[in-house]
Amino acid sequence: MNASHLPAVSGNAAAQGTQSERRLPKTTLAEMRELASRYPQSRSALLPMLHLVQSVEGCVTPAGIEASADLLGLAAAEVSAVATFYTMYKRRPVGDYHVVVCTNTLCAVMGGDAIFERLKSHLDIGNDETTDDGRITLEHVECNAACDYAPVVMVNWEFFDNQTPESAAQIVDDLRAGNEVQATRGARVCTWREAERVLAGFPDDRADEGPAAGPATLLGLRIARERGWRAPAAEQTGHGDTQRSLFDEADDGKDRS
Repeated sequence: MNASHLPAVSGNAAAQGTQSERRLPKTTLAEMRELASRYPQSRSALLPMLHLVQSVEGCVTPAGIEASADLLGLAAAEVSAVATFYTMYKRRPVGDYHVVVCTNTLCAVMGGDAIFERLKSHLDIGNDETTDDGRITLEHVECNAACDYAPVVMVNWEFFDNQTPESAAQIVDDLRAGNEVQATRGARVCTWREAERVLAGFPDDRADEGPAAGPATLLGLRIARERGWRAPAAEQTGHGDTQRSLFDEADDGKDRS
């Protein structure tokens, strides 16, 4: 389905769309139409479209909501409902670096609470607030989905494992100073807007940077390899290549350690 097949809008919706299109850059609107054309049902593009809006506007703005609604044939209320449901969509501008500290049970007892308190004091901001220079937005979350590396901090969705209050403070200091910062498992840290563009479906050149998995994640595979445990043969599962690649990565991790 190409952009020319998107649902038409009329009446008040069209008038609102005209106003929204004047407020968003033409290049952004063109990319939003491209996103819509990638899906059999154009409304499926809403999630990446909102990430694209954030990459340009710094958050989900009324103009972004109206433009998304117009291009997808949705009501603005429907778009707003999605934007307020998912926590990755922000209604206030986010700083250059979105620093997220896990304070759920495991990370909390391993030091997550202490990290969060240290960063609040170090940056002189509270939860979901941004430093005066616009560089850092700090937030605590219920889970960063990396419990085997607790306590975990994320910066623009990149993992920083086994953190301490001191190491977390050093990360934000380096970011504010403009130093290059490498994630523990993943790429060099880019700005939040650049990361949002990637989430929208416009890749950069950093996808293969850094290790994808660490020792804790691969430990089970290493034990299985040492004890000769094997999954069903490839012809039975159709996933032989994936199994071999994981074992190879486990061996690589063993060699590095």
